[in-house]
Amino acid sequence: MKLAKIGPKGSERLAVMVSESGAVYVDDVVSEISRETLTRGALETLQALDISARPVLDLTNERRGSPLERPTKIICVGLNYREHALEAGAEIPREPVLFMKSPDTLQGPEDGIRVPPGSEATDYEVELAIVIGASALYLESDEAAQKVIAGYAVSQDVSERHWQLERGGQWDKGKSFPTFNPFGPYLVTAEDFDPENKGMWCSVNGEIRQRSSTADMIFRPAEIVRYISNVMELSPGDVINTGTPQGVGLGFTPPRYLAPGDVVETGIEGLGVQRAQVRSTK
Repeated sequence: MKLAKIGPKGSERLAVMVSESGAVYVDDVVSEISRETLTRGALETLQALDISARPVLDLTNERRGSPLERPTKIICVGLNYREHALEAGAEIPREPVLFMKSPDTLQGPEDGIRVPPGSEATDYEVELAIVIGASALYLESDEAAQKVIAGYAVSQDVSERHWQLERGGQWDKGKSFPTFNPFGPYLVTAEDFDPENKGMWCSVNGEIRQRSSTADMIFRPAEIVRYISNVMELSPGDVINTGTPQGVGLGFTPPRYLAPGDVVETGIEGLGVQRAQVRSTK
């Protein structure tokens, strides 16, 4: 099942995708996907819903918002692709490298990326996102971890490298500017998506900068969920950004960062493509 939010900002309606450009509204049954509705069994309700008689909406000219509302946490895994760790000059991590991102960075996949004032080091990162569907703490196996995954989505983990790397402290500083986590275009439930060996890419102005596969991950999705549950409690609606492959702007010599006017496209096989224009912050 592919779930999307359709419509203008503040007036989005939950829909189930029936094709790449067609969907049916289901917001009369479940209004949104969030911590509150996931806790009440939103996915089970939608999976049992017969949508065959509902009219199909053409999404060609419709805005898509974030398919997930108000996550409590966005947890990120750093250096989780072998080739990216090498391009960063880092050792291959022995355990997942974790940091946090402000939950209010989450936004629709087409809503645009705003470069912070004075920034000359705003970077792109295609990432596979995990959405948690049930509370989890101290999980003992990857099998148990798999059972609490609600679904997956495309995540663009935008980063400001100057604040992340040159201002001391933790990486969080460069990760939480407004608009820094475009998410979607839809959420694919776990039973309909296998995260193994999926192609992923990111382009800037039509030029492919990142092209890789989830096969290059160091730590797999279920392993990541299990590990994180042993250092913090996971809640329904939490997001885990699982890391980015090689080809980020920082990895070029000289670096190739984003500038106002650029168009960033981010995609993962089976999860769709998002398109965001880069703007300045006024």
